[in-house]
Amino acid sequence: MSPAVARLRRTRRSMTLLFAGATAACLVVLAAVAVRIDAESRRSGLDHEVGSRAVGLSRAVWFNDGALHLEPLREDELARSAEVLAVLEVAPGESPSVWNVVPARSALPREDWLDHVWRDVLEEQETVSVSAPSEKGERLRWAAAPVWDGDRIGAAVLVGTALARSEHDHDLLVRWLALGCTALVCCAAAVGHLLSGRAMRPALVALGRQEQFLAEAAHELRTPLATLRLVAERDGSSDQTLRMVDRLSRLVTGLLARARTEAGTQQVELVPLRLDQLVETTVEELPDHGGVTVNSEEPVVVLGDPDLLAQAVRNLVENAQRHGGPAGAPVEVTVAPGLVRVRDHGAGVPLADRERVFARGVTGAAVAGSTAGPALTTDAVPGTGAGLAIVRWVAELHHGTAHLTDAPGGGLLAELRLPEHPPRTPPAP
Repeated sequence: MSPAVARLRRTRRSMTLLFAGATAACLVVLAAVAVRIDAESRRSGLDHEVGSRAVGLSRAVWFNDGALHLEPLREDELARSAEVLAVLEVAPGESPSVWNVVPARSALPREDWLDHVWRDVLEEQETVSVSAPSEKGERLRWAAAPVWDGDRIGAAVLVGTALARSEHDHDLLVRWLALGCTALVCCAAAVGHLLSGRAMRPALVALGRQEQFLAEAAHELRTPLATLRLVAERDGSSDQTLRMVDRLSRLVTGLLARARTEAGTQQVELVPLRLDQLVETTVEELPDHGGVTVNSEEPVVVLGDPDLLAQAVRNLVENAQRHGGPAGAPVEVTVAPGLVRVRDHGAGVPLADRERVFARGVTGAAVAGSTAGPALTTDAVPGTGAGLAIVRWVAELHHGTAHLTDAPGGGLLAELRLPEHPPRTPPAP
């Protein structure tokens, strides 16, 4: 599997997870709202039920000369159908007394809870609703409605209903919501995976065709170049012709490597290597390296691709040879920790054009290193304009930089900076 295909598949999985995650987040929010609304609705329904029953029963009892009459509760249908029923009667300055308890005293809250309910009734002077456990530990919802004795509250009718049934129904709703949301998220993930696959299918087809084209182009271009060199050597062509063939071969190799890497069909593998040795070997392989000197004071180790770094160094040196002064002008190459510096003795490149020379598609004599005029052009004049662009691209692949500066004493200085491996540690004080 090519790196580009693997990257597309990872993108497809990420899109599937993103689609499923967004759906899950929306469903969780909707489910939380539904659960909250259901809980509040059930609580409101219970309060209305027990409150209405408590108010109805509070109107069935009365005070007469300070005596509480509870006889109507024995015949009242509301009283007979109540789950829990009691009447709290309180004399001034005393604790509540409990009367007419249904079904048993253990179904009522503890004494402290009854005191709390009574204080709430006195404070609110209307029906109050509270949640309190019975003495058996069962959770109930209570409503207490006041019974007036003249201008004071002399008693309260306490009605309770168990929360278990309502909570069971609420829990059942929560479980169904969780199950439904899980099923919907799974469906959303499946649909997202299917849609992302269909959306990426044209990209995979185009990627396969591009890989096939690059492979065919590599074969179709390298074969005639190799044949051309053999023919040139057999016919005794000049060294300049052979150098042009070699340069064209290296250029084609670099461009194909760049196209395959940027398309994602070829992955750059960075390995530790000796930069000083690579530069020396690359310079020695140049057809005309007599005027090139290499200076390296210490071993330099970097993480890099040997072929690509050799291509970048070769482009810098050939650029300096072609456009760094008259034919045979000296070129100095210096290797330092994380740095390759190439100096020529040409007229240089105007400051405003030093970034443009690294751009793709910019061609002309000015691109190569020593300007033949103040402006850059895209006309098909000598100089391909790809050499320095490849140098910048190689530098960026290695997390480095490439730029041009003025050399001390005249000329142009091209620098290729790369991270060291391992990084240099400062000397101990």
